[in-house]
Amino acid sequence: MRILARTVSGVVAGLLAGAAPLAGVAAKPAAEIRALEARLDAGISAELQDAWLKRMASAPNHVGSKHNRENAEFIRDQFRSWGWEAEIETFDVLYPTPLETRLEIVGGPKLGGQEPGIPEDATSNRLKDALPPYVAFGADGDVTADVVYVNYGLPADYELLARMGISVKGKIALARYGGGWRGLKPKLAQEQGAVGALIYSDPEQDGFGAAPPYPEGGGRPSTGVQRGSVADMTLYPGDPLTPGYGAVKGAKRLDRETAPAIMKIPVLPISYGDAEKIFARIGGRLAPASFTGRLPFAYRVGGAEALKLRLKVKSEWSLKPADNVIARLPGATRPNEWVVRGNHFDGWVFGAADPLSGMVAMMNEGKALGEMAKAGWRPDRTIIYAAWDAEEPLLLGSTEWAEHHGDELRRKAVLYLNTDGNGRGFFRAAGSHEWQRLVNGVANDVRDPQTGVSIGERARAKVRLDDWEGQNRGGAPALVAAEMGGDLPIGALGSGSDYSAFLQHLGVPSLNIGFGGENQSAGSYHSIYDSYDHFVRFDDPGLAYGAALSKTAGRIVLRAAEAEVLPLRFTDLAATVKGYLAEVKALATTQASKDAKRAGMIGAGVYALASDPMDPLGELPAVARTPKLDMGAMDAAVAKLEASAAAFDKAMAGADKLDAAGKDRLNAALLGIDQALLLAEGLPFRPWYRHALYAPGRFTGYGAKTLPGIREAVEERRFDDALAYAAKTAAALEALAGRLDVARGVLEGR
Repeated sequence: MRILARTVSGVVAGLLAGAAPLAGVAAKPAAEIRALEARLDAGISAELQDAWLKRMASAPNHVGSKHNRENAEFIRDQFRSWGWEAEIETFDVLYPTPLETRLEIVGGPKLGGQEPGIPEDATSNRLKDALPPYVAFGADGDVTADVVYVNYGLPADYELLARMGISVKGKIALARYGGGWRGLKPKLAQEQGAVGALIYSDPEQDGFGAAPPYPEGGGRPSTGVQRGSVADMTLYPGDPLTPGYGAVKGAKRLDRETAPAIMKIPVLPISYGDAEKIFARIGGRLAPASFTGRLPFAYRVGGAEALKLRLKVKSEWSLKPADNVIARLPGATRPNEWVVRGNHFDGWVFGAADPLSGMVAMMNEGKALGEMAKAGWRPDRTIIYAAWDAEEPLLLGSTEWAEHHGDELRRKAVLYLNTDGNGRGFFRAAGSHEWQRLVNGVANDVRDPQTGVSIGERARAKVRLDDWEGQNRGGAPALVAAEMGGDLPIGALGSGSDYSAFLQHLGVPSLNIGFGGENQSAGSYHSIYDSYDHFVRFDDPGLAYGAALSKTAGRIVLRAAEAEVLPLRFTDLAATVKGYLAEVKALATTQASKDAKRAGMIGAGVYALASDPMDPLGELPAVARTPKLDMGAMDAAVAKLEASAAAFDKAMAGADKLDAAGKDRLNAALLGIDQALLLAEGLPFRPWYRHALYAPGRFTGYGAKTLPGIREAVEERRFDDALAYAAKTAAALEALAGRLDVARGVLEGR
């Protein structure tokens, strides 16, 4: 479920110059750490990663498949051979697999079916055990109905359709990928009364509009289909039948029919080649300009009874094994403090880019660290490397493991480091902002394989170029840092990969890193064309960036595991939260201004008068006006956090003067400190998500919402909730400040 650059809003390449040579305080001597990192680098081999990738992507890797289990055993056995304690820990998770998928134009051609292999791509023709294109956790059903094209299928699209007098009630909604997470499209369609949903990849975003189609280039061909999960991940990830606890044998399970995360209508993904056949017959009014893609005709919205589709999905609904591989290097002096590193290995089909390119990089780290351990080195803290299964359907393997071991993780985990797929290009990082300095320091020390400069310097150049071209999503802080040589801010985490349960449910600080931006894996994403052949041609030839990822992630693991005191800097976190609060205030102010203009225009009949009489639009609906919101509690809490963070970071400059017992007390004070940011009751409508600072958006899915309890309440005009969550979030920030004051007391001998 790799988060693609085009779908991640607000994730900034995080990195750079100006950081300390070794990010962290009270660490072992720099020369000792550098020597360990040189030994790590010596064990990294792009050629070895290439061989593993070719083997592991040689057959379909969906959950429960024979080859997926073989890969789990291969990973386990490799870690054992490298000196790790490694086992497979299995959870029994609900995972539907298709028995029959059928899509046809009534009175016309059949659509859908398996994508054809490409002669130039040997892997794509190994389809013996492959499942046809499908989405996980759509309902079974057999429906025949008219079709309505709903653009991205998001709330604004339905508002515009309503103004056109068009409804999807009793119809099949046809949506294109993009704009928001795929699972929102059938969810909103069923809420609007649709009886089925189709999702296609428009070539504007995912095809010849982005890159020459495969095999000429890496773009999606007209036959390519993006599979995926459509369970309601914004409610909770993990097994839909065991929310909040591990899916072990004998666990209490919800009824499938009433499980809230499972869709209630049948859903299929289709290619843009098949979508073109539907559009050719759909009829109805011309689509608004915002609905238009890159297919070669005028888009229409349908609903005119010009065409009917039959959509049938029947699945086999049973529990399948999620076979996580858990490997450990026990810590020598702090065995009850854990650094956890993860990447998943299951794929929708072959999964070369997503996720195996990241998996082989992680394995290479494991081999290098294992060889160091065989030669006598032991990390201070315990290092756990986790190869997750069943990520693609709904983060099943990692979530069930984290929920099942939640109490222990809350007591012991100091960091969770995640990767997913990887590619050629620029380093990107997102996550818990007190780790921002460490990430920047590491990025200074890893060489970019194409340019020879540090990956941090190259990322800084990218920020400056993006700003010049009007595409700087990091805003002013990132540009100033890039121009002045300071630490670039890392992004916020939403969802879409295995960090969710650690960060947003348990409060374990987390990072997600990777390379990309110059690869073309978007065109193969979740299709049979995500193959070894595609990857080594268009995504990371020679796996040079796989080696760079191993060196980067390996350094983060080493520095976190070997630091005598956890290498945290909280002024970065405080500054980030202050920026989030400024954004929420600006949102409320801008929204209030627009509300006033909207009311005035409705009162004057502006929309009706300006509408084309031959293609009319109805008035915009009235909305509740945005009031002036009192953010005084948040202002005070942010100020308190800033002061406590500044005082703590200043005191940390003397942490190396603590004796061993003092360092132990300081580590104990810092361990689990992020849990102060958890909200006991969770977020509105989805109590599984508990973090006060970061959450996937209810209407963005993968994309992060920061200060989510407040921000989403303002956006959704739940103004009482906005005030209530301002108070709750302020209390969480003050609790964190209090924990920092306690830790500072240790530093000052109190």
